[in-house]
Amino acid sequence: MRIHEVRTHASAEPFPLEDHLAWKIAQVAVDPVEVVPEVREMVINRIIDNAAVAVASLLRRPVTTARAQAQAHPRDARGATVFGIPGRYSPEWAAWANGTAVRELDFHDTFLAADYSHPGDNIPPILAVAQSQGSTGEDLIRAITTAYEIHVDLVKGICLHEHKIDHVAHLGPAAAAGLGTLLHLPPEVIYQAIGQALHTTTATRQSRKGEISSWKAFAPAFAGKMAIEAVDRAMRGEGAPAPIWEGEDGVIAWLLSGRDHIYHVPLPEQGEPKRGILETYTKEHSAEYQSQAPIDLARSLKPQVEAAGGITEVDSVVLHTSHHTHHVIGTGANDPQKMDPQASRETLDHSIMYIFAVALQDGVWHHEHSYSRKRATRPDTVELWQKITTVEEPEWTRRYHSEDPSEKAFGARAVITMRSGEVIEGELGVADAHPLGARPFGREQYIEKFRTLAHGILPEAEQDRFLTAAQTLPDLGDLAELNIVLDSATLATAPNIGKGLL
Repeated sequence: MRIHEVRTHASAEPFPLEDHLAWKIAQVAVDPVEVVPEVREMVINRIIDNAAVAVASLLRRPVTTARAQAQAHPRDARGATVFGIPGRYSPEWAAWANGTAVRELDFHDTFLAADYSHPGDNIPPILAVAQSQGSTGEDLIRAITTAYEIHVDLVKGICLHEHKIDHVAHLGPAAAAGLGTLLHLPPEVIYQAIGQALHTTTATRQSRKGEISSWKAFAPAFAGKMAIEAVDRAMRGEGAPAPIWEGEDGVIAWLLSGRDHIYHVPLPEQGEPKRGILETYTKEHSAEYQSQAPIDLARSLKPQVEAAGGITEVDSVVLHTSHHTHHVIGTGANDPQKMDPQASRETLDHSIMYIFAVALQDGVWHHEHSYSRKRATRPDTVELWQKITTVEEPEWTRRYHSEDPSEKAFGARAVITMRSGEVIEGELGVADAHPLGARPFGREQYIEKFRTLAHGILPEAEQDRFLTAAQTLPDLGDLAELNIVLDSATLATAPNIGKGLL
């Protein structure tokens, strides 16, 4: 990897095209380096993972809305498929519907470094375009590999959160780069598409603050849709604001750390394999990634709490954790909504206090039952929930940002004080499903997750068909086989939604 210095340049300052970050990313996208076997296998795992969490969300309201919007844009055989239904649709709208389905339950893969990300959000737009263009399975693998690499590299080098910019601002450029690889576009076109994708997907982080709404699911789908449209315009010869990151009135100067700041962004050298996807990790539990290890920790501590008198005898719980966890999903966020039993599911998903309370009580976590209104308003849960606080501990913050995979951690140390004065402590650095965890996810676990989430929604024959198609991706003749289709009776149970404009 080569570390690139990225800073603001005055308009009058010499700044050749080859030094622009967007151009360097475009060069990575066109590099014909081979995809290494372990990356190839992980791409297939993440396609299965995305489908798993998508099928579990197909009957939820935001996904039903996005699907209805896509259905207003039918296409012929050169269109793309939409999860849950047959037919072909305009690729940017298929990406919108599928991206929303993938993101709705906050249950797919993650990468955390200088910023946050869900690199699996790149798959819906790339798959939609691949289907519409008749691309091969090999083309799709190469494109997803590029998108993951660029997404991971941007997240390592540029923090958006400290400036309250939503993390999908890294997704737009990554998806545009992946589409460039997919379509074998020249670097000049990819460069313009990256600039447009970043320019149109930069928004504030209010979508993840306070009372969190359904837009949290739509936000990455919007970024993917914008990336497709950016590529389309660039292919037609249209340009983008440039230099998009480094310009005098660009993203760094006015939205990030300012004109005097230098960012350090790693990118592969020419001929170096793109391995970024191997640094990412999926979720065993439907909750914000920084709560994955605390859920597992709570489950492990439950027997000790019961032996000490049970939940009703808990006096206080303090979670010692990183700056990010404390300030984003902990009491350091200063969001009263995170302690409110009437809060939205999206808000509860971003409350480590609620999540730890339920996991400690139940010893399990479920993507629906653990968030139900009945569950969130249980008096004993509410009582325990209000006793939980978080504090930042420097060592956890250091480990969060460590570049050493063996010590990088997103967990916490729990200190549970009982009314008797007994103190129960435990800590966990990485989730059980993490590559370095107690039960690392492999192909078997991805398939199990898919079957578990598809149970009762998708017929077993359709599950089998999809899994066969995904696992034979390099030789798959028709990428439409990666769609999943519900039967009409199941689809009819989706919520009724209001009529819109489309």
